[in-house]
Amino acid sequence: MRYNILVSHGTFAPGLHNALGMMAGADRTDIRSTSLLDGMDVDTFHEKFAELVADITDSDEILLFTDIIGGSPLTTALKVLTEKGLLEKTIAIGGMNLPLVLTAAFADADEPLEAIAEEIMDEARGQIKRFDLDKNEEEDI
Repeated sequence: MRYNILVSHGTFAPGLHNALGMMAGADRTDIRSTSLLDGMDVDTFHEKFAELVADITDSDEILLFTDIIGGSPLTTALKVLTEKGLLEKTIAIGGMNLPLVLTAAFADADEPLEAIAEEIMDEARGQIKRFDLDKNEEEDI
C-alpha cells in the first residue's frame, strides 16, 4: 500500500488532512497526519509519529509531505522511518499544499513512487498562480 503522510508545525497538517478528506474521502486509511504543536517537545512528537506509522511495513511505500524542509516535524519523521527501516520506501516533499496532496490521493497506485512524486510536484507547481480580476468587467465571479 502507498501511504500519504502529512506532518507540520502547528495544526497545518491536520487541517490540510481535513480539507483533503472533504474531496478524497474522510475514511481513507492511506492518508494520515500529525503535527508538532506549540509547546510540544520533539520526543513527544517522535512518539506520536511512531504510533501513526506503527502498522506500516517494508512492503509499503510512503509519500511524506511537510510544511518546510529541514523542520523538526520532517527530521523527526525521517528519524522514525529510518528506525523502522522504511526510509528507502519513502519520498519526502516540502511545501505541501492542497493541490499537491490531492493529486497524491488520487494517484495511480500502480505507478512507481518516483513517477508519482514528479507528477504531483508538477501539478502543485502549476496550481501556484496569480488570479487576476478584470477590474472593468461587471460579470459575477
